[in-house]
Amino acid sequence: MEKPTFDPGLTQQYTGVLRRSINKDGTFNVFRRGGSWRDFHPYLQMLSITWPQFFTTILGGYLLINVMFALVYFALGPGQLKGADGASEFDRFLNDFFFSTHTLTTVGYGNIVPATITANIVVSLEAIAGLMSVALGTGLLFGRFSRPSAKIGFSEHILMAPYQGQSSLQFRIANLRPNVLMELEANLVLMTVDGPPGSLKRRFEPLKLERDKIYFLALTWTIVHPLDETSPLYGKTAEDLERLQAEFVVLIRAFDDTFSQVVHTRYSYRYDELQWQAKFHPAFEIDSNGDMVLNLDRVGSHSLLGDGRS
Repeated sequence: MEKPTFDPGLTQQYTGVLRRSINKDGTFNVFRRGGSWRDFHPYLQMLSITWPQFFTTILGGYLLINVMFALVYFALGPGQLKGADGASEFDRFLNDFFFSTHTLTTVGYGNIVPATITANIVVSLEAIAGLMSVALGTGLLFGRFSRPSAKIGFSEHILMAPYQGQSSLQFRIANLRPNVLMELEANLVLMTVDGPPGSLKRRFEPLKLERDKIYFLALTWTIVHPLDETSPLYGKTAEDLERLQAEFVVLIRAFDDTFSQVVHTRYSYRYDELQWQAKFHPAFEIDSNGDMVLNLDRVGSHSLLGDGRS
């Protein structure tokens, strides 16, 4: 029986040149099509979008709700809201709009008040909508702040560096936040495209690391894959890796001591982000007070050795 091949979940089928499998921000380079509105999860979406998108969505929803209720008050006609009349129709709409903002946020200045049963009913509905909106917005904000996530900085390049009399593949990481990350585990997978013409397939090969676990990430961690005879990179040149469309997929798992939860992060390096014959510079030092100083802007600092190629 043929031994099953390793696939981390990125498929072995080859349908074209892939820019990269994992983006620089750790997201997968996958765009979904053909779904329906039933597949949309608003809470998940609000937790996943960026902070500017989040606040823009909240502001847009706030304005939309107030405009809708302002249109209802305006449609009720003059006299429904005492103190909302204006010199023009536009002024009356603006008064209705600002009355809506006062009601939705429960500010209630009292300069405009409902004068009829119909207006009071609409105000009651908006008050309920306001309470629910505030609760929902607060929950979303708390969910975004309380969600544990790893903020790990990766070196800009992956290096082919000397190691114990031979060569090795190396990249470096550091924790960009002050929280403590413990029990870190690293996995490095080589993704290539190979096979006879017309039958190309993606191949995935786990790369054995010199050390795949550390107890805590207080400084930097240089993750090393020795290039011995058992390595799939042994004897490979820059031209070989380019032909194979090589990509190095990185998976980091750690325990966040602040949130007491396991966090994950992903990254990848393409063949054109590999520096040949290079060496990392130290990224930390001891100052005059005897304290260890980690320079986060030097995590990826390196220099070429001899006729280094990129």
